[in-house]
Amino acid sequence: MTVASFLLVSFSSAVWQSILGVIFASFGAGLGELSFLSLSVFFNRSVLEGWGSGTGGAGVAGALLYSGLIQAGLSPRVTVLVMLVVPFSMLISYWCLLVPPPSLPQWSRKEVPHAALGSEEEQGLMEESEEDKEESEEEEERSPAVDRRSESLTCREKKQVIKGLLKFMFPLGLVYFAEYFINQGLLELLFFPNFFLSHADQYRWYQTTYQFGVFFSRSSLRCVKIRRLWILTFLQWVNAAFLLLAVSFLFLPSFWLVLVIIFYEGLLGGAAYVNTFHFISKETESRHREFAMAAASVGDSLGIALAAFAAFFVHRYFCSL
Repeated sequence: MTVASFLLVSFSSAVWQSILGVIFASFGAGLGELSFLSLSVFFNRSVLEGWGSGTGGAGVAGALLYSGLIQAGLSPRVTVLVMLVVPFSMLISYWCLLVPPPSLPQWSRKEVPHAALGSEEEQGLMEESEEDKEESEEEEERSPAVDRRSESLTCREKKQVIKGLLKFMFPLGLVYFAEYFINQGLLELLFFPNFFLSHADQYRWYQTTYQFGVFFSRSSLRCVKIRRLWILTFLQWVNAAFLLLAVSFLFLPSFWLVLVIIFYEGLLGGAAYVNTFHFISKETESRHREFAMAAASVGDSLGIALAAFAAFFVHRYFCSL
């Protein structure tokens, strides 16, 4: 899906072809997130820290590479074609670098006792910290020896799991709505005409700065854990309201000040993401965890989709003034 999206965008001769490429990219990213979050339950819980940091780092690397190559004089088409190395690197990483738990060869779905999954076989990616070991021991004491996967869940059980996830999904979805409303509807309108960077360059560096914020906060789980996710939701909506006023009344004096605000936006979004999935993994019953991790990923995706819809009309309104 990712290769198809890059090729479609690179060689598109019409707007609809570029849009189709974006759809392919979004579909592939969503499917990958759902799959990898589900698979994370078969490893030590600290793998979520690596997942959060890695996805944040990927955003920084992608934004920096694109901005840097464009700034160096490459055309957007050539730059996107250069990026084709990424999906092939992902394939190599998955099939050659990732070591699946021995109890689950080729991610098979045979019955595996919970006790076996809690053993050394599960620790294929990262060493456990003392805190993680204590959490694992507590979980083993209070959890029956059941399969960690969700293939045996009934529809009623899945509905109950989703109901319990709403306290995580709503804050995450609202954070991402505000975040992508800013990114897709407002940032392009925050243009400083007398600055040494062009309009397009300013927008690219806005996006790059945002990715840095996401990276730092997604890498912070080992140091800071935030259970009250609604605080992050509130702060991100304040951020969106402030930037909407800034676009309306043009009172922000400096490009550099906008960069600081966007970095802060990225910090809030990244913190909401990584803490949401950390506490879902920590607080969900073992046999529900795989399904819960996959289902919760709908929260941020729905928030992004609704934000894109809302941003379309807001952006169009300001451009018509």
